[in-house]
Amino acid sequence: MKTAIRGATLTFVADPFLHDAEQAMRYCQDGMVVMEDGLIVAHDQADRLLPTLGPDTVVTHYPDALILPGFVDTHVHYAQIEMVAAFGEQLIDWLHRYTYTTEQRFSDPAYASAVAELFLDEQLRNGVTSASVFCTVYPQSVDALFEAAARRNMRILAGKVCMDRNAPPELLDTPTRAYDQSQALIERWHGRGRAEYVITPRFAPTSTPAQLEALGALAAAYPQVAIQSHLSENRDEVAWIRELFPDCASYTDVYHRYGLLRPRAIYGHGIHLTEDEYALLAESGSALAHCPTSNFFLGSGCFNVRLAKRADRPVRVGLASDLGAGTSFSMLRTMGAAYQAAQLSGYPLTAPQAWYLATRGGAEALGLAHRIGSLEVGMEADLVVLNQHPTPFVAYRMSHARDLQEALFILMTLGDDRAVSATWVAGRPVWQAGV
Repeated sequence: MKTAIRGATLTFVADPFLHDAEQAMRYCQDGMVVMEDGLIVAHDQADRLLPTLGPDTVVTHYPDALILPGFVDTHVHYAQIEMVAAFGEQLIDWLHRYTYTTEQRFSDPAYASAVAELFLDEQLRNGVTSASVFCTVYPQSVDALFEAAARRNMRILAGKVCMDRNAPPELLDTPTRAYDQSQALIERWHGRGRAEYVITPRFAPTSTPAQLEALGALAAAYPQVAIQSHLSENRDEVAWIRELFPDCASYTDVYHRYGLLRPRAIYGHGIHLTEDEYALLAESGSALAHCPTSNFFLGSGCFNVRLAKRADRPVRVGLASDLGAGTSFSMLRTMGAAYQAAQLSGYPLTAPQAWYLATRGGAEALGLAHRIGSLEVGMEADLVVLNQHPTPFVAYRMSHARDLQEALFILMTLGDDRAVSATWVAGRPVWQAGV
């Protein structure tokens, strides 16, 4: 059975960092998306599609709304949501004071399941339909998240965190255990429904060379599986890498040395990279997750997305909440923070660029642009419906918007979870405001 939703629609057909914004966007003031069997089967102006619909097609009309592909969160820790807004530390101290204590609770499958349910419900309430998620060292934390995602039919990427040094003993595995447990999770979950496994070393300082070598071997054995970790988030962390890996030319070279750079490898942060590191990421097809609220909260610095996307060697970049150092599930608030990071780096981030990062850009960073991130025919029907006037003040400000780009900028600057009217997953409404 076909279903359809009607309202203003927006999707990206190209990268607005590399192409003119008007050419990169496709906007229909009165558009329609038609869905069947979880896929998009048509997207066009409503007046063109309405005559083609059969009498049994259910059309949901969202007047004064903006319909987009569901938001893609490219880097997030579901196990850390209980410690969002933990006061007062920078990265390394923050990990030891808060993160490692919190993550030990996920040895309990019931606790992990309860947090996974809340986490995914909050994502859907904020219009996030896909994410690349860090679990914990415990395999049962991965099972809990994938089981909860399966009940919602969400396309979720997730992996067991691997670390065998520089963390509490309760959270350490070994090179062999990291390989074996990750492999077992790949065999159990990867490609089951919409689940995708991600090979997940926490970050290079918490893995010995032997563990990184083992995970590189796992990546070689499963070339279709994504990889995620952290890279160059904090200056002290970068200095620590030089001590731990003196034979490597850079932080990025550590991952390169162990076979962990390739398409579908995505690294959070990338704030303090050299030109050689950008070039290595671009050449390998690896991607970066831009985590602005996290970077501000921990005082890590400002990621320069324009430098990363430089036209002669563009790196794939997606937007990320990075909860729990990140401070909001809302990708609108995250876009607003990305604009602030750009301003502090000396340039303005345009609205089309920000919205691209949160949709198609994120899908491209995860190697999923053939499945999610746009409203093209054949794509999975994951959608977010945004109220363009979610509060009286936003409505007032919108009344003075001169064009689409200004309206998008207002919404990403002033909007939050209240702007999400509905979230659709695989062609079905799974969250609606007020219901």
